[in-house]
Amino acid sequence: MKTTRIAGLAAAGVLAITAISPVMAQDDEMMKDPGAAADAKLFMNMKGPGAGNPFWAAVEAGAVQAGVDYGVDVVVLAPPTESDVTAQIAQVEDAVVQGAAGIAIAPTDPEALGPALDEAIAAGVNVVFVDSNGNNEGVTFIGTDNQAGAALAGQYLCDNVAEGGKVALLQGIISTTTGQLRATGGAEALTACGLELVAELPADWDVQKGQQVTEDILTQNPDLAGIFASNDNMALGALEALRLQDLLEQVTLVGFDANPNAADAIVAGEMEATIAQNPFNMGYLGVESLIALVNGETLDPVIDTGTLLVDASNAAEYASGE
Repeated sequence: MKTTRIAGLAAAGVLAITAISPVMAQDDEMMKDPGAAADAKLFMNMKGPGAGNPFWAAVEAGAVQAGVDYGVDVVVLAPPTESDVTAQIAQVEDAVVQGAAGIAIAPTDPEALGPALDEAIAAGVNVVFVDSNGNNEGVTFIGTDNQAGAALAGQYLCDNVAEGGKVALLQGIISTTTGQLRATGGAEALTACGLELVAELPADWDVQKGQQVTEDILTQNPDLAGIFASNDNMALGALEALRLQDLLEQVTLVGFDANPNAADAIVAGEMEATIAQNPFNMGYLGVESLIALVNGETLDPVIDTGTLLVDASNAAEYASGE
């Protein structure tokens, strides 16, 4: 039986195991064949910890399940926050020292992570990107077409806000590929249909910042008609700002990720839509792809895990059920 470990960095450059828990393997006859990866140490390095963030929790769950299904050793890591680039670089370097056979990584900052990943690749470590693409040549990306997903969100606002209406876009961490693509896809869709994009401001994927930025936008634009928040954390922050100002009926709010708490808000009629990804598949396919590379197989340059509009018609499928 292999163990799956969940780890994080207490401080930049210092590896701290926050939990080590054995995962019961499937019956031998149900186990998938890991081939040459049977004794390999594989790492899933996420942008942020799963605790408190349903998206990363789902990525983590997918990676853990792949480790169980194939009977391989999977170590799940994350920096303390999605902006802690230094911590993630230290994790990559430490994984190489530990003898990693493969690293699936969602880079906090693709440019900053590039040299450390190049060194890992030169040392014989197999690398794939999950959720956010990187800059390293020849590395497969596994995740969402974020620009297309953001365009889908933008089109929902186009279809539900009167032409010429004022809308705002809450950006994530704009130094990340995901942040850039969602900002671009959303802005292009919103302006193409004749809406007035009055604000494009970063809220760094954070609930509290989402609320603060939305409050600032509403101060300048009390007649705001729509908001696209580039992730559901920011959308829920925007929702609180709208609730406090009694503007839920006035402003159409769309998020991204289809986290259970956002789906709950849609079911409750407080939020209109979000974009579903498949973070569990990102985690699972990340580990599965590393196993394939260890076995000498080749991968497609991009493995698209898909997007889907979630609104009142299907939100219950994604809700927490609480």
